[in-house]
Amino acid sequence: MTDPIPAIRLLIVDDHASFRSGLRSLLGTAGDLEVVGEAATGTDAVASAARLQPDVILMDVTMPGGDGIEATRRIVEVSPHVAIVILTMDGGDEPVVRALRAGARGYVLKGAQRAELLRAIRAAAAGEAIFGQGVARRLATYLAQPGPIPARPFPELTDREREVLELVAGGRSNTEITDLLGLSPKTVRNHVSNIFAKLGVRDRAEAIVRAREAGMGGEAGRSR
Repeated sequence: MTDPIPAIRLLIVDDHASFRSGLRSLLGTAGDLEVVGEAATGTDAVASAARLQPDVILMDVTMPGGDGIEATRRIVEVSPHVAIVILTMDGGDEPVVRALRAGARGYVLKGAQRAELLRAIRAAAAGEAIFGQGVARRLATYLAQPGPIPARPFPELTDREREVLELVAGGRSNTEITDLLGLSPKTVRNHVSNIFAKLGVRDRAEAIVRAREAGMGGEAGRSR
């Protein structure tokens, strides 16, 4: 007899208690989800994430005690295995890009249907990056617009993920990266998984090709 698949542990972060309650009720009937906590501020979100170690966080953007994007950055830096899906009224280009750079794995507008929310939560828990339909269209349009070349490649990566990718591109193994950066093996594995999801690559070889095409993995990555 096979063991049952553990439920996806979910933390809901929003400064409106009625909205949190509505989300809990909306998602509570999904058999593969378990709401393990709620938070009303960015500061509380960081503390709750550290204490509860959820699989996925639904994160509002505009809150007291630090905005959701800054909270996302702080959570991902410490716990890269926690997948964060931004859930907000604002589908503008700038907050979407900010959320990606902070380490969010998804961005869904409030008012999304239950099926869309569940799809985003399950995809994020599986290591995928996902966006609501309206957000995806706006992001595609934004990225297609001509503009200045970014100062550095892969702006969707966090600073730590970029550091890990630089070493991966330089031919370093996870064990070597663990030693060089002073991180735990699990944290390095989670960073690598996040990088694969954000770059849309299947494995380490593809990630190395993408990174080297962007000029990463030079002497600094190989001899650090």
